[in-house]
Amino acid sequence: MSVADNIDLVVITGPTATGKTLLAANLAARLGGEVISADSRQVYRGMDLGTGKDLDDFLVDGMMVPFHQIDIADPGYEYNVYEFQRDFLQAYAEIKSRNKKPVLCGGTGLYIEAAIGGYRLQKVPENPALRKKLDTMEMKELVAMLGRLKTLHNITDTTDRERLLRAIEIASHEREHKAGSFDYPEINAKIFGIWFDRPVLRRRITHRLEQRIAEGMVKEVEGLIGQGLKPDQLMFYGLEYRYLTHYVTGKISYDEMFRKLNTAIHQFAKRQVTWFRRMEKKGYDIHWIDGELPLESKINIVIESL
Repeated sequence: MSVADNIDLVVITGPTATGKTLLAANLAARLGGEVISADSRQVYRGMDLGTGKDLDDFLVDGMMVPFHQIDIADPGYEYNVYEFQRDFLQAYAEIKSRNKKPVLCGGTGLYIEAAIGGYRLQKVPENPALRKKLDTMEMKELVAMLGRLKTLHNITDTTDRERLLRAIEIASHEREHKAGSFDYPEINAKIFGIWFDRPVLRRRITHRLEQRIAEGMVKEVEGLIGQGLKPDQLMFYGLEYRYLTHYVTGKISYDEMFRKLNTAIHQFAKRQVTWFRRMEKKGYDIHWIDGELPLESKINIVIESL
């Protein structure tokens, strides 16, 4: 039996700015595999710097490592975890049919759990009657309502009214229609997480933000608006697009944008860590790798653990 034959799926995860893509791509190249992205925003075309795609990392020894779930949706579309699970299963099956090793890579814990947890996710239809009722409520009332429907692990769905309404719509539907389990393929996955000490991670996050801005993240947002996306639509896609849109539209200064965005990304990284700890409490075994180690050492640690 060759290395990793008993493992169906290798998962590389960790907070933002920890070098997940670089490790996943090089690992896939070594194992003769392909990468499936588990990032909720990298699905969008033309949203590269703001989502931190790091596409250059897929070039290993002069060859592009095949990847999936990146650049599959147009900006303006609201891709969701139900669609991710569906698309993940398709990509996973295709990779396995080629006798290649799937490597799932990303920091969106919800997507990782959707891929390996075997949960039946539902396509939730719009509920006009509920929407009509919700339209009369203030934001604080809506947040309280969502909190009664489900545990709030982050603030993503509580800062934008449209996202908040949709979250309530989904949570209400799921409460009335219990999903349970279904005929999900049995996937023997092994999860590896990259970690850095908090001060080091903070420096990496700030440095990465400076790099992405220098590479043209502001121009990327200006270009998306120029293509017809409304500022309110852009802010749906996360922290970078929210604060950069505020800057581009003149609502805040450059210094205020950078300071607030930098702080928000640090807070986001903390929430990611909290999610991973919660996964561990639920029984997911995450093998943590010291991010300070050289790339080759990280690859060897993973391979030797399979």
